[in-house]
Amino acid sequence: MTAFRRRRLIQSALAAAVLGASGLAAAPARSGGTLRAGLGGAHRSDSWDSRTHSDFFMIAAAQGAVFDTLTEVAADGSLRGELATGWEASPDARVWTVTLREGVRFHNGKPFVAEDVLASLKLHLDPAAASGARPLVESIATMERLSDHRVRFTLEAGNADFPYLLADYHLLIYPAGQIAEAMARGIGTGLYRVEHFEPGVRFLGRRVAGHYKDGQAGWFDELVFTAMNDGAARVAALRSGQVDAINRVAPQRAARLQGVAGVQLQDIPGNQYYGFAMQTGAAPFDAVHVRQAMKHAIDRQAILDRVLLGHGRIGADSPLGPANQFAADLDAPGYDPDRARYHLRQAGLASLTVPLSVSDTAFEGAPQAAGLFRDTAAAAGLDIQPVTEQSEGYWSEVWRNRPFCACAWSGRVTEDWMFSTALQHGAPWNDTQWGMEQSPRFQSLLTEARSELDSARRRAFYGEMQQILRDEGGLLIPVFANHLQAVGEGIATPATVGNLWAMDNARFAERWWRA
Repeated sequence: MTAFRRRRLIQSALAAAVLGASGLAAAPARSGGTLRAGLGGAHRSDSWDSRTHSDFFMIAAAQGAVFDTLTEVAADGSLRGELATGWEASPDARVWTVTLREGVRFHNGKPFVAEDVLASLKLHLDPAAASGARPLVESIATMERLSDHRVRFTLEAGNADFPYLLADYHLLIYPAGQIAEAMARGIGTGLYRVEHFEPGVRFLGRRVAGHYKDGQAGWFDELVFTAMNDGAARVAALRSGQVDAINRVAPQRAARLQGVAGVQLQDIPGNQYYGFAMQTGAAPFDAVHVRQAMKHAIDRQAILDRVLLGHGRIGADSPLGPANQFAADLDAPGYDPDRARYHLRQAGLASLTVPLSVSDTAFEGAPQAAGLFRDTAAAAGLDIQPVTEQSEGYWSEVWRNRPFCACAWSGRVTEDWMFSTALQHGAPWNDTQWGMEQSPRFQSLLTEARSELDSARRRAFYGEMQQILRDEGGLLIPVFANHLQAVGEGIATPATVGNLWAMDNARFAERWWRA
């Protein structure tokens, strides 16, 4: 991924005023037709309320088709405008003035204006909603309408990454005054309007005529997304021609797809990680020595070799990955049963038994990874007991609700975006309960790094934060996993496919076309 230049974001008179087809595919040889996708990550609880979105099906259907955000991360990692056409920053990156696109209408005909932006962002401040984007919006001290197509954001502190945060898939723009209806029916400004939606089963979308992205994106006439949470069923549907594209191809199935006529396997490195979250506010993981024992009781290379079959790289318990600008070159805690036993003794324990909640919903291969962890940890006096949870409701009922559970994140393109969402004190998606009690230094550095404009100082701040997480944190990240996905011969893709999220940053419905 191309490293963006934060200073350019700040110094430009109209930072990244990206219009037209910048970064989009050139006109394909053929537009029209239907895209049929078999997708994992669907749930009966799915809805068009973006505050609840946590899995792939709704990200692809909502941000990737029906709705828009203010900015968009291009396939090469650069930033461009979507409902915003440009943004200006004060010298300290604390005040941002955003210019909005004119002539845009919601699917019900309502014109898009500044009030829609303000109302949509304020939704995420409701603590009852537990939106994953709440920390991002809470960083905004004031939001002001300057005109129908200009808004001003004054932040609590400077943030050179702010325009990137506006591309978060939770921050969809709804029509002000009609938000309840828009969430019920799926009324956005995206390339596709909702024709049919059955949560956890199916989504049908129809191309909008006269859209502002005409000639730049949205080549299909119709979308059919079918929920297929079973990995074997997805692969079988692709091979039989029932669907044109699938996500989440397990490494074992990927090996069998390679070389199959009419099927193209995409193997894309990124920031996606697979691991296990220890809640640092709950016993026994509130003891740092217990967390350190766990870190030395897991054989990371075995998980990379046997679960991912090499489709990834070793992780060092920091969520910053190879696509981040300031990812530190950290040595991962080595598998060392003797050292793990030492940390157990320092915690006052001779042995420890802990349940570990897992499901293939977290990541395909999670039960196998947990089994490997159980086997290697036994030599250290740790009895890891994997508990296979029901797939339905895993993200809403298990993740963040069990002291020790399998987790997976796609990562984020900027360091602050990742840390603020997953590790800021009190953040709803802080799955390890990492906060001021665990590391006031980390939380202080998070605030300081966010407003620092000097790249060398930022690198030093983020480097120290990653070391703290590796040495003391509650995230066990044994591996970063490549995005494995596949398309049939009827689908063409751009030369560069995004790696922020799976399936071209979940925007495959906009960016791909019929071959």
